[in-house]
Amino acid sequence: MTNWTAKSSIPEPDGSWGPGVNIRSDRPTPARIYDYFLGGKDNFPVDREAAEKVKEAVGAEITSDAARENRLFLRRVVRWLAEAGIDQFIDVGAGLPTQGNVHEIVQQVNPDAHIVYVDNDPIVLAHGRALLADNATTTVITADLRSPGTILDHPDLRTLIDFSRPVAILFIAVFHFVTDEEDPAGLIAAFRKLLAPGSHIALTHAATDDAPSDQVARVEQVYKNATSPFVFRSRQRIEALFAGFDLVEPGIVHPWQWRPGEDDIRTAWQFAGVARKSAQE
Repeated sequence: MTNWTAKSSIPEPDGSWGPGVNIRSDRPTPARIYDYFLGGKDNFPVDREAAEKVKEAVGAEITSDAARENRLFLRRVVRWLAEAGIDQFIDVGAGLPTQGNVHEIVQQVNPDAHIVYVDNDPIVLAHGRALLADNATTTVITADLRSPGTILDHPDLRTLIDFSRPVAILFIAVFHFVTDEEDPAGLIAAFRKLLAPGSHIALTHAATDDAPSDQVARVEQVYKNATSPFVFRSRQRIEALFAGFDLVEPGIVHPWQWRPGEDDIRTAWQFAGVARKSAQE
């Protein structure tokens, strides 16, 4: 199995990515900013500048700490799901490669499990296709959550994912890049309609409940210049995104509170949950 590590480094843009690939080195992207917060090297000066502005506005807790908290939650969730028998995963908004990715954890439990990584940043595809060349049951596609059909009908995804059987959909730190006008609940409903009973979703989201309003405003202002905005939501509105699913205990909590481990990073800036589809629509 190919390992993804944080040691790879992308070159500065020189047109070598191939025809039709727009890396957008002129504007920061969520995937590359997130990579920077995780200590990765797959980012450009414009991403580092935006990330430092966010860190200056709110400190490390909402930036690098929250990013690492998300990764720890992701690893616990996918292992729990894999051990429960789920052998198909779609990681939406997967971001750039770092250590402890979904396929690494899941395929430790079940080497035959199928995983599809999805991101709208083409640099993720450029990395993933090369790094996963020897992994026949894992792939990466470029598609946008805001257009669910580009994901659900993608031929590469359909090759690996059988929607007549349970699937786990991972929405980790992605919906706070979706505006109210883009209808986040409707986007999740598009996925839910296709899922078989026994399927699960996992979601984390930046929250307003314990966040000072001035710091929320600063973060949102920085991301106005990125390829996607940043939208904080209340715990109540985050819980509403799970409509049509049955929440798994302990329900909607801070990421570190979901089946916590000894090495957890604890922040109060986001909420997380895992839920199961119990009936066919």
